[in-house]
Amino acid sequence: MAEGNKLWGGRFTGSVDPIMEKFNASIHYDKRMWKADIEGSQAYVLALKKAKLISEEEKEDIYEGLEKVKHEWEAKTFEIRPGDEDIHTANERRLKELIGPVGGKLHTGRSRNDQVATDMRLWFRDKTEVLVKHITDLVHVMIDRAEVEIDVLMPGYTHLQRAQPIRWSHWILSYAVMLQRDVERLTQIRERASTLVLGSGALAGNPFDIDRELLRQELGLKRISLNSLDAVSDRDFVAEFLFWASLVGVHLSRWAEDLILYSTKEFGFVTLSDAYSTGSSLMPQKKNSDSLELIRGRSGRLFGNCSAFMMTLKGIPSTYNKDLQEDKEAMFDTFDTLSAILQIATGVLSTLKIHPDTMKSALSPDMLATDIAYYLVRKGLPFREAHGMAGLCVALAEKQNIPVSNLSLKDFHSVSPLFEEDVTKVWDYQNSVEQYTAPGGTAKSSVQQQIISLRTSLGIATKLT
Repeated sequence: MAEGNKLWGGRFTGSVDPIMEKFNASIHYDKRMWKADIEGSQAYVLALKKAKLISEEEKEDIYEGLEKVKHEWEAKTFEIRPGDEDIHTANERRLKELIGPVGGKLHTGRSRNDQVATDMRLWFRDKTEVLVKHITDLVHVMIDRAEVEIDVLMPGYTHLQRAQPIRWSHWILSYAVMLQRDVERLTQIRERASTLVLGSGALAGNPFDIDRELLRQELGLKRISLNSLDAVSDRDFVAEFLFWASLVGVHLSRWAEDLILYSTKEFGFVTLSDAYSTGSSLMPQKKNSDSLELIRGRSGRLFGNCSAFMMTLKGIPSTYNKDLQEDKEAMFDTFDTLSAILQIATGVLSTLKIHPDTMKSALSPDMLATDIAYYLVRKGLPFREAHGMAGLCVALAEKQNIPVSNLSLKDFHSVSPLFEEDVTKVWDYQNSVEQYTAPGGTAKSSVQQQIISLRTSLGIATKLT
C-alpha cells in the first residue's frame, strides 16, 4: 500500500521499510476493539451532522456503512488486508470500499489519538462487567460453601504456625472479603474511565464546533475530558486497571497457596477434584495441584504487565507518543489472564472436597493457651498479667511433657489461685470459637453476619455494572 493512501501518508513519498511496517502495526491485537471503534465512529457521525459538516444523506450513508462493517465483524467475514495497520485504518478502509469517497468525511476533525483513547475506554467499560461477573461467581461459591460448612472447625495460622481454632467458613470468607474490596475498586476505576476523550483531536482540540455533550450522551459516558493535551495521552485508567488486576492476582495467589498446603498429605484438609489436578510423568502416585500452582504463577504475569507499562509511561513527554501503543497488549493480556484465573478458581472451589475430621484432629490444646489468659481476665486479672501466667502454664506442661489440658488443678493453683474447677471448660474448641462474637470474629453468629453482608454487597455490585 502506497504511503499516500495511509491515514497519515500525504507528506511521505518514500516507502516504509517492511520490518518497520510490521513493527508499527497493531491490527493483530487492537482488532479486538472493532466494536468500540464502530460505536465511537457512529456517535461521531451524528456530531458531524449536527455541526453541518455532512448532509443528512451523507450521515445516513456513513452510519449504515458502519453498520455493514459491524455485521462483517460479527459474522467473522471482515477481511484484514495489508496496509491495515490498526483497527481504525481497517474500519475506515472498509467503509470507503462500501460507500465510496464520502467515507473519508468520517475523520473530519478527528485524530487516531482521540479515537484510540475513546475505543479503549469503551472496550474497558464492557470488559469490567465480565470481570465483575467472574469475581461475583467466585464469591457466591465462597459464601455458599461457608454457609453449608459453617460448623467445620480448623486451625488458624500465623507465621504458618498453629495459632487458634477458627471456623473453616471464616477462612473461606476472609478471601471473599478481599474480593469484595476488589469489586469496589474496579467499580471506582470504571467510574473514572467513563470520560469522553473524542473531540480532543490530535492534541489541540476540535476546530469544527463538535458537540461533545452529544458525543458523551451517545456513548453513555459520565463526563467530558477537561484538557485535550491530557486527554489524548491519559492512560491512568489502564495503569489503575493493571495494578488492580495485579492485586486481585495477589489475593488469589495467597488463596491458592493456602489450598496447596491444605491439600498436601502433611495437612490433608482438602482434596482437589481430578478435573483441576494433574499427575506426574514419572511417579504414578502423584496428584498435583497444577490449577492452583498456575493461579499462583500467573499472578506474577499480571504484575509483570503492570510494571512494564508503568516503565513505559514514566518516560513519555506530554500528549500522544507511539510508546502508548504498549497499553493495549498489556490491557488485553491482563484481562485474558485474570478472566482465566477467576474461572479456574471458581471451578476449583466449587468441586473441592474437605475433610472435617482431619481438620479437627489438627487442633491441639496448646492452641488454647490464649484462652487460659482470657479465663484469668474474666476472673478480674489484667491481661498482661494473665498472658504471663498462661505462659507459665504452658511452660509447666512442657516441663512435665504433657498437653497443657492435662495439668491438674493443683498445677494450675501453683501458677495462680484464680484457677478453679471450671478451667476445664477452656479445653472445648467449640466454646473457644464461640467466644469471638464481636463483628468480624469466628463465632457462628459473626460468620452468619459476614455472609449476609457479603450477599448484600454482591447485589449492589451487580447493579452497578
